Amino acid sequence: MGRVTLPASHDAWLAARDAAAFAPHGLAALARTAWLSDTPMEVPGTPGAWHLDAGVATNGDLRLAPGDEAPHGEVLLRAFARDGAVALRVLDPERPAREGLAAIERWPVDPDLVRPGRLDPMPSATTPTVAIDGHRGSTRYDGAVAFEVDGTALTLLVHREGDQLFAAFADATAADESYAFRMIRLAAPGPDGVVIVDLNRAYLPPSRFSPHFVCVTPPATNRWAVPVRGGERRIVPRDARQNSGAAVPASTSGTPAARTGPTLSR
Repeated sequence: MGRVTLPASHDAWLAARDAAAFAPHGLAALARTAWLSDTPMEVPGTPGAWHLDAGVATNGDLRLAPGDEAPHGEVLLRAFARDGAVALRVLDPERPAREGLAAIERWPVDPDLVRPGRLDPMPSATTPTVAIDGHRGSTRYDGAVAFEVDGTALTLLVHREGDQLFAAFADATAADESYAFRMIRLAAPGPDGVVIVDLNRAYLPPSRFSPHFVCVTPPATNRWAVPVRGGERRIVPRDARQNSGAAVPASTSGTPAARTGPTLSR
């Protein structure tokens, strides 16, 4: 996953999210993740038959190491790796229109959801993880951020990525107002350990834009009984047609735009 810069303004953050989601080869374009082996296999929408050769995806003409990309007409082919396994991903610019993925619906900005927190930099014990496709693994979190929402003390286990903290969490809106979980990035603390937790920048994971992503779900510590009605809620018009959640005032933003940076692909 490439480095992501946190925009200084909320409007800039909205624009960056919309671009990551709805660019021609953005999150919503992922049409397939095909896990490869030594045995050649056809992958719909791609040329030839694909197999692994020394950890590289190849169809005999193209060779893609994990992270490499190659165009095939309007489609983009990308190799992806997880725990030693390698897949070929197919990103199709026409998929968002087929699936009804046009804009991100968000809750209105709530100043009360900008919360001061404090990072405990003590790494966690090895913690089991489960991805949305059932894949099981483990990780060690780099610390925990403690903060409060509506008087309720919460803890957020985080990974540190350079000068940022990254986490996935679930809250009470997951039952019928949003998605099963969301993600958030925070600026790393200064020497005093203080972290600003802006829940208005909670965002839907890649797996909400396409089931072919393999996002890791939140650990038990990051599953909260309180609702967080801030940040990204759902994708319209698809989720509105599915009657996802109660009628909660929200705004939409997500006109397709040119990609401005790397996507949070997993």
